[in-house]
Amino acid sequence: MRVSLGGQLLLLLGLAFIPAIGQALYYRQMVSWEKAPVDSALVSVAQAQSWGDRVLWLDARPDQDFARAHIPGALQLNEDEWDEQLRMMLTAWSPERKVVVYCSQKSCNASHEVAERLRKEARLTNVYVLDGGWEEWERQHK
Repeated sequence: MRVSLGGQLLLLLGLAFIPAIGQALYYRQMVSWEKAPVDSALVSVAQAQSWGDRVLWLDARPDQDFARAHIPGALQLNEDEWDEQLRMMLTAWSPERKVVVYCSQKSCNASHEVAERLRKEARLTNVYVLDGGWEEWERQHK
């Protein structure tokens, strides 16, 4: 029995997908984008507000979201313009201030990523992520 070139190609493609299908089935419960990273430095809106003027609010959302609305006094610091915005942020920062980073909502990971970079690259220690993000802030200030 002779298999055509098209049949051989289909057979090879099918065999190539077997490991991928097996891996997808094995790791199906571990999809990274389904869950926000676990962050031990989550802070509620009420707790962050209780710190008063010692809070430096950082908005990790895209430019258009920040321009539309943000927490009063917040500075923008996102991954897209990290170097330029970090310099501006560091001029407003002082060691006694607590940095609270937020993004759109609880499932948004941008605030976690910005907070982690501030801890690792800028070596800041008082860095927190706002639990619920901008949506939670808005909900509590309507």
